[in-house]
Amino acid sequence: MERAVVQITLFGLLLALGTTLPNKDDWDIYSFHINSTVNSRYATTVITSRVANRMDVSKEIEFHVRIPKNAFISKFKMLIDGQEYDGVVKAKEQAKQQYAQAVSRGQSAGLVSSVGRTLEEFKTSVTVAAHKKVTFELTYEELLKRRLGKYELQIHAQPMQPVKDFKVDVYINENAGINFIEVKGGLSTNAMANAITKTHVDKQAWVYFYPTEDQQKTCDSCGDQGMNGDLVIVYDVNRDTSLGDIKRSAGYFVHHFAPSNLPRIPKNVVFIIDQSGSMHGRKITQTRIALIHILNDLAEDDHFGLITFDSDIFHWKRELVQANKENLNSAKTFARGITDRGATDINRAVLEGARMLNAHPREGSASILILLTDGDPTTGETNLERIHSNVRRVIADKFPLYCLGFGFDVNFEFLEKMSLQNNGVARRIYEDSDADLQLTGFYEEVATPLLTDVTMIYIGANNLTQTNFSLYYNGSEIVVAGQITDNEIETFTPQVIAVSTSKRVVFSETNTTVDSTGTMSDSHIQRVWAYLTVKQLLEKELQLSGPEKENVKNEALRLSLKYSFVTPLTSMVVTKPQGENTDVLHKPKEGERQTSGLPFGQPIGRLTPWTSLSGKGFSPASGSIPGPPVTRGQGFYTASGLLPGPPVAGGGLSTQVDYADYDLMMPDYGGMGTGYAIVPTYKPTIAATDGGMGTQDLIVATYEPTIAATDAPLYHRFLLKTVNQSLPLCFDVSGDVGLKLLHHPNREMSVNGELDSVAHGGFKRIVIHVKPDQHIEVDTAGITVRDGQRVTSHTGQDLLTIGSVTVIRRNKEIDVAAEDSRMVILVQEKDGEEFLWPVLRQRPSDTSVTGILALKPAVYEEVQQGK
Repeated sequence: MERAVVQITLFGLLLALGTTLPNKDDWDIYSFHINSTVNSRYATTVITSRVANRMDVSKEIEFHVRIPKNAFISKFKMLIDGQEYDGVVKAKEQAKQQYAQAVSRGQSAGLVSSVGRTLEEFKTSVTVAAHKKVTFELTYEELLKRRLGKYELQIHAQPMQPVKDFKVDVYINENAGINFIEVKGGLSTNAMANAITKTHVDKQAWVYFYPTEDQQKTCDSCGDQGMNGDLVIVYDVNRDTSLGDIKRSAGYFVHHFAPSNLPRIPKNVVFIIDQSGSMHGRKITQTRIALIHILNDLAEDDHFGLITFDSDIFHWKRELVQANKENLNSAKTFARGITDRGATDINRAVLEGARMLNAHPREGSASILILLTDGDPTTGETNLERIHSNVRRVIADKFPLYCLGFGFDVNFEFLEKMSLQNNGVARRIYEDSDADLQLTGFYEEVATPLLTDVTMIYIGANNLTQTNFSLYYNGSEIVVAGQITDNEIETFTPQVIAVSTSKRVVFSETNTTVDSTGTMSDSHIQRVWAYLTVKQLLEKELQLSGPEKENVKNEALRLSLKYSFVTPLTSMVVTKPQGENTDVLHKPKEGERQTSGLPFGQPIGRLTPWTSLSGKGFSPASGSIPGPPVTRGQGFYTASGLLPGPPVAGGGLSTQVDYADYDLMMPDYGGMGTGYAIVPTYKPTIAATDGGMGTQDLIVATYEPTIAATDAPLYHRFLLKTVNQSLPLCFDVSGDVGLKLLHHPNREMSVNGELDSVAHGGFKRIVIHVKPDQHIEVDTAGITVRDGQRVTSHTGQDLLTIGSVTVIRRNKEIDVAAEDSRMVILVQEKDGEEFLWPVLRQRPSDTSVTGILALKPAVYEEVQQGK
């Protein structure tokens, strides 16, 4: 006798339980110290937090800090009751078991997530016994980069409560001498300025920041929860026209090259501006503002070109022209008329910009190509590798290409690779009120070329970092590090050859000093070399393919492990007392959105095949699919009745589970009893020429329960529509649960919903998370906006704008718009109780969007199987 076996494929059910943070009112941070030492622009920062559990019971205590994105974490340890627990850096593959354990707990494997423009967030927690203490200590390292004539050391302080013993100590030692030093940032405002002491003597500087508990509540972004802001130490060193500052000791050297008093080089620059439909609104407005400002800053001996593009190319003029008053006025008129429309042909636009520069060679000048785009190529040549190849062929190392990626929709890795392959860099422009200032700020960094074709030569050295640079700009700095061959310092000879205007120049004079051969000095210079080498290997790995790519990756991994750097290739296993969950720390790449057991209102992780859901999990081994509590062997419910469950005593059919995405539709309450339905429907992709996603009318499910409502527990019932629409799938979730409704991985936006545990309930709270410190909470009583430490309440009748999200309430509907997506939160009522229900009215164009609102239909097939 044969029986049917149902094979069900559920492509990616993204459902996660909301988590709660430890209650910080139950423990006391009695000491919080940040100690940063900067030696020749290389900063080593140690954050030490001492916390006491003042309660009579054990408590989970959290360590939560933010560090610069450019930094590598190198050490982390905890001291509990005299026992030290150290983090160990391993290759990601070797940390695989801990990685899987973290995922199985519904957490991201990475405890570091990207926060805003310049910071990353590190979190971990540990259980501390009653009246015991714990000390957390985190060390990170970074090479400060010179931009616009200064270095910036950024220190973020957010201890989550006022701290009696709070100290920031910064010590700077620069062999070249410190030219100036300033202290800026939100923590230097109001009464907090009185807590800062600054001392500067020749080659050394000290900054002390010791605010009292009362002062910790008085800065621009401070409140009863204590400080939440940045202390930014800005400085520069003395400059001259010599070879620069070389620091060397046994075995290694670091060379900082930034000559002053050089004549500027006239430039040829072509601006390539994306005007596709996705640039609609504030993006295109800010681009116009920035472009007009940039045109105002062009010198009369500069030559420039300006083209815009969507699926076509639009020239202001087909050739480069001089930046005289008449041409600049004409170009500004053109810029004011830029409007959004059409698709995105990046390949054709960049090739045309390169053609314009190639057709306009000028001796004694420097050529620059600048691309601004907010999206992927969608028309013309769309194969990314072919675009890279085409651009490399046309530019042929003759000038740099700088790619500015506007917003989080853009494929930043594609732009970064294209820039690096053509001697440039990529920069993300964040969608914010100051985006035009970000654009002009980047241009200012490359506005004044001083040298071209820079070659750094080191006789008696090997294992060098990058030594050839197409351009050196005013206000920047070139840094090279390497190993001194056979440790022969006496034979080590540095030299720099470059072109200034139309003549060849050689730099050979130096104010080089030989450091003492003490262990600390040797270690410091060696670590600078390792840091810079790993950074550049990771960039090189992005550009390569095949065996070359693997070789470079292996070398970057080897150095990361040797020097205990947490990089995108390594993980730090955070060890804890026996019985505690192991955390795994890694460093995200630019644009990577990661979370780790974050609080409600922040992005929530993915439900995996090993994650249980209210005690009933997806298990590939057993093939079980969560359903409502039913008599053993009955399976789970669908709109048309029972779908057989996994093999159990007395019969039943097996199921094989895979994962998919779904779309969320309207609930139906007719006959539902104790549950409610989420009915997904597919939104088909329209032809590429249309470039968008179609939408369908909302579908309301009818559901007839097969067990009486009085016999069923309180749970929320979800119906998942299938491609074969006759047999939807169903599963239940019980209790107060937080669900990820929508998450845009390429943008700082996510939407989470908290289910109500009452029998008829929908969502009792929906949170729109705009940025790490900004979110909008919607409940039936009104709208609350949390911006850092500030909390404001709104009726919603007036338009609210937070970042790129706008919210307005119209009677029983709350309209939420975020650029290319739109959601309506309906306020519904049953038995005198109100609850919320979200409906996606316009799906984001980005196909990587996840969450229940972005779910797609399940696919299943029946297969015949013998006994």
